[in-house]
Amino acid sequence: MRDWLLFSINRPGAPLTLGSITGELRFYLGWAQQVAGDHTAAQESWRQAGSELEPFLEEQPENFSLVGDLALTSVGLGDKPAAFKLIERAMAMIPIEKDAVQGPIPIEILARVSAQMGEPDRAVAALEKLLSIPYDGALAQNVPLTPALLRLDPMFDPLRNDPRFQRLCEDKPKSTWESSSSAPDAAQNL
Repeated sequence: MRDWLLFSINRPGAPLTLGSITGELRFYLGWAQQVAGDHTAAQESWRQAGSELEPFLEEQPENFSLVGDLALTSVGLGDKPAAFKLIERAMAMIPIEKDAVQGPIPIEILARVSAQMGEPDRAVAALEKLLSIPYDGALAQNVPLTPALLRLDPMFDPLRNDPRFQRLCEDKPKSTWESSSSAPDAAQNL
């Protein structure tokens, strides 16, 4: 499970610091600034996020969440090769075949990276996979992507006109079991 309030110790005897959470929060600040239209401030926040996160990568090279954060930061800075290299590294660290709950998290980051970097085929393929399985969400604890969230999330704005993405955003009709107000009673009739 991803713990958003992990603390790290910079050196023995040093006081506890927020560690990589500061860089991660700075990424989100940059994203909020970007959505609000302040592109200059967003770029500065992403540059700071990268400089704050990279030292932790040396200490925690197998931390797929950290690698994902760096991939998203690279997206913000427009560094497509670095973003894809990082997310492919994260996907190799925790493949879905080895961890069905957290393994999809890097796939969600891949979808976000692909959408933002002009790779709609990769983004849609990743989203199709994610919508077909249960998993922990990448950007919010235990909140996986759903059609409703896809419709709202500005990271997927570049895909809005893609008919494949539009189909993914549609709510699927509920089965008779799910739509029945007396589902337990229906089970007794089987």
